Amino acid sequence: MESIYYVMCWQCHRRCVHCYEDRFRPYYGEDLDRVIAESRACFPRVIANLPERMTFLDTADPHPDGTFREKRGRIILAGGEILHKAVREPVLYPALDLIYQRYRDAGGVEIIVQTTGDLVTDRIIAELLERHASKISVSGLDAYHEGFELEETRTALRDKLTRMFEAHGMALDTGAGPLPVEEIEAGPSFSFFGATPGSWIGALWPRGRAHQNELSTADLSENFCNRWSGGLNFLQYRLGGSEVSIDPDGNVYPCCIKTKKAIGSLLDEPLHRILDRLIGNPVYEAVSMGHPERMGIAQGWSVEKFLENSVTTLPSGKSYRNLCIGCDTFHEEVLMRTTGPLVEIGRAG
Repeated sequence: MESIYYVMCWQCHRRCVHCYEDRFRPYYGEDLDRVIAESRACFPRVIANLPERMTFLDTADPHPDGTFREKRGRIILAGGEILHKAVREPVLYPALDLIYQRYRDAGGVEIIVQTTGDLVTDRIIAELLERHASKISVSGLDAYHEGFELEETRTALRDKLTRMFEAHGMALDTGAGPLPVEEIEAGPSFSFFGATPGSWIGALWPRGRAHQNELSTADLSENFCNRWSGGLNFLQYRLGGSEVSIDPDGNVYPCCIKTKKAIGSLLDEPLHRILDRLIGNPVYEAVSMGHPERMGIAQGWSVEKFLENSVTTLPSGKSYRNLCIGCDTFHEEVLMRTTGPLVEIGRAG
């Protein structure tokens, strides 16, 4: 598989207005103990059920003989805030060790640690690199993250982190793409990104606090399913372009926004079995092809009916339309009322 987005813990040190997941927030006392205990209990079982090789065939980069190059995939470890002191040592560090050991002699893997950035220290960088992190991706450089409303604050943090990363021999990610497994692995890298009105919170996030705060401007023309980190190509896991999302409890979803119903649990079985079982299922084939509006056709939900149900009412009383809302409604009215196995859900008759 090319990419796995693994949310390891709900704990975060912020409650940002633009976040797509309400469970990303500060936890304290018994609640904090609970979410950390869940993560600690689940991550060894999740990692044990990841693919035996985290590689994929790149159909865009064939050999002269027409066969496809095998390239390293990536596992993105994220939160919440994965570097929070309550998460870092009991969850992240042992997970890094397990992932490295699992793929060291099986084609390798790119391990990305995603963080908002303000908790990064020189010592933490060293500890991540000692545990074979390939890349540190700073995701919080935007005006919507609490504490970074001012441009000068974001610039100062970016400059500070750049100096720290470079002092550890890390290079700014050039976006060159995955390496073939037979090539020498590049050195560690770092990158920066953040939410902007035209991308994350505008076009992509009809979810969580972003939705409740009415920050999303995504309408029916914005098809999150038909793009990277949406459901596009998630069933074609042996080829480039496939990604799934995993929650702290081991539940698997075809997109990072997440469907209302998980497609399986990595606490129970390997990822490839979950995906193989859904190949040919009309609901999940529609998602994988980037056409969520067609997911219910076998159950009598025409495209027109799906679009009619792609509407909800915002807290202000305004109507809001997006394909993710239609997906939610179909799940609530059809899939979540079905007690049979997912392989049978969505099939005609």
